[in-house]
Amino acid sequence: MKPTDEKQQIEEKAPLQGKPYSEREEEETSNIVQEPAMAYGNIFTYADYLSWTDDKMREIINGIVYAFAAPFRKHAKLTTFFTVIMGSFIRRRKTKGKCEIFHAPFDVRLSLSGETDDNKIYNVVQPDICVVCDPSKLDDRGCLGAPDLIVEVQSPSTAKRDLDEKFHLYERAGVREYWVVFPQEQAVTVFLLQPDGKYNKGATYEICNEDKKIPVNTLKGLVIDMVELFEE
Repeated sequence: MKPTDEKQQIEEKAPLQGKPYSEREEEETSNIVQEPAMAYGNIFTYADYLSWTDDKMREIINGIVYAFAAPFRKHAKLTTFFTVIMGSFIRRRKTKGKCEIFHAPFDVRLSLSGETDDNKIYNVVQPDICVVCDPSKLDDRGCLGAPDLIVEVQSPSTAKRDLDEKFHLYERAGVREYWVVFPQEQAVTVFLLQPDGKYNKGATYEICNEDKKIPVNTLKGLVIDMVELFEE
């Protein structure tokens, strides 16, 4: 893909951009931010993101802005669990300095064309958890490039986005391991990037299953115990 083609491809793949907000289905617009400066058909970039001075939490996916609220207690508890367990493992195995773990709010800029100019980055996300094992991707503003592992804990406002827009974005960006955690169902689905650049069909682990251990592919030797993960 040529660097100059990413915006054109976003426009072609986002039919919602061709409609005023008033004409969009409620399901599709409930979490889309209608910025005061929104122009018809406008596509937002990381440069726009940096210019917003209020305290709203946002992400940009394919040039579209999405708002999200502070997480519920259970959501926060799960992300804390991953931060502690994975962070402790990294320190014990002395991979600190190579792999690092971060939790939201933490900006991850995903340029599908390889562009590094703020005006040409159309994807800025704040994963619940991400592990980055390439220090060259880290800077003072967050991460520029695909983390090795991303964990998203589902909530009612993000469920569709985690399994649709973010799934395809992470796949195209080259995130090698993607976990989706379902708090209500007490289940986790793990997607691994294959040599063809596509995720596999995913392995789903449920607490009702006999095998309650989930291996972390990115952090060899680490296994997540689902009983501990979902313990009240």
